[in-house]
Amino acid sequence: MSEVTENGITVVANNYWTPNDRDGERFECAEGAWMYTEDGEAYLDMLAGYSANNFGHGNPIIREALIDQEMTGLTLAPRAFATKQLYRFGVEIGELTGYEMVLPMNGGAEAVETAIKTSRKWGQEVKGVPVNQGNIIVMNENFHGRTTTIVSFSDDEQARNGFGPFTPGFRKAEFGNVDDIEDVMDENTVAVLFEPIQGEAGVRVPPPGFLRQLRELCTREKVLMVADEIQSGFGRTGKNFACDHEDVKPDMMIVAKALGGGRMPTSAVLSSKDILGVLEPGDHGSTYGGNPLACAVARAAISILKSGQFQPNVTERGEQLRERLDELVGNGLTEVRGKGLWYGFDIDPRYITGKKMTAQLWGRHVLSKEADLYTMRFSPTFAINEEEIDYAANQVRDVLYVAGKRR
Repeated sequence: MSEVTENGITVVANNYWTPNDRDGERFECAEGAWMYTEDGEAYLDMLAGYSANNFGHGNPIIREALIDQEMTGLTLAPRAFATKQLYRFGVEIGELTGYEMVLPMNGGAEAVETAIKTSRKWGQEVKGVPVNQGNIIVMNENFHGRTTTIVSFSDDEQARNGFGPFTPGFRKAEFGNVDDIEDVMDENTVAVLFEPIQGEAGVRVPPPGFLRQLRELCTREKVLMVADEIQSGFGRTGKNFACDHEDVKPDMMIVAKALGGGRMPTSAVLSSKDILGVLEPGDHGSTYGGNPLACAVARAAISILKSGQFQPNVTERGEQLRERLDELVGNGLTEVRGKGLWYGFDIDPRYITGKKMTAQLWGRHVLSKEADLYTMRFSPTFAINEEEIDYAANQVRDVLYVAGKRR
């Protein structure tokens, strides 16, 4: 656990390794694709808040929306009463996604919990599953958050150790394998919860056709197809949402991270009235979910996505990044995976660990993070340019070159 202690007060900075725990190395400001320390040192951000800051640090459209709403004085209102921003947000995200009902929440894990509760109640009331017998199929190597219920079906032992007993009602299947999903499905299965691309597992892309096949299976068996687009959505893969690559519409979609424009914790669960409408007043809620300030920022993020201004750069810079990383396969890397401007790459274990590469890249002013013992990931802001992609790729190349010389 990394900590910063000052005047007898301890602040937990991260539950993993973090370098910026000394005076002068704490980040103070940011712009575009760069973050700056108290000492004015510039670092290229190749994580974008794990895809939360897709549209770049200091984006003027999002900043203006935040300030304008703050100036009204209305930043929070009880959810029992409607606000202009909540209403407009619902309309605009519905128009963007094609869903007729939206339930706004705060962080991604909270939205996943909402989807789980909705799926279970839908299973009982609509599908006719006996009380407390509904099960949800999840994928191996999944990541949907770290609440007690969510880590109940996680493969990450660090996220699980010490936090039991766990929540029952989940079954695991192989990611990308529809036959395996069908094998573990039964008459009491209410939903299949999945990431269209698994981010924390190292940006793992399923085989072509997987999403269409899963859609067909869920429709046939009257099971909800629930897509967690928290990291893969809002332009990260070059499309608005990753499911768009196969023209698939899930029964329920979970969005967060970039929905908040890198400013406000904002998430939402989207579905039809027949599904999300099973929740009645008092079944679920959130004090800050859908607050006017968050909705104003989310509307700005939606407007940027709809404008299409960043999509060409996501495609072009993504192709550039893929080409540069592919050049290193056989020279320190063993595999490169991804889509759009989102890549995971596996390191040859003979060279260096992911944790050490994170530290080495930090020393070269590139911010990234290991996804596994020998896996790294890049998910830069969409504001990144050609020279900055080359800079990041060159640092990976040079770290591997030095590590290779030491073998």
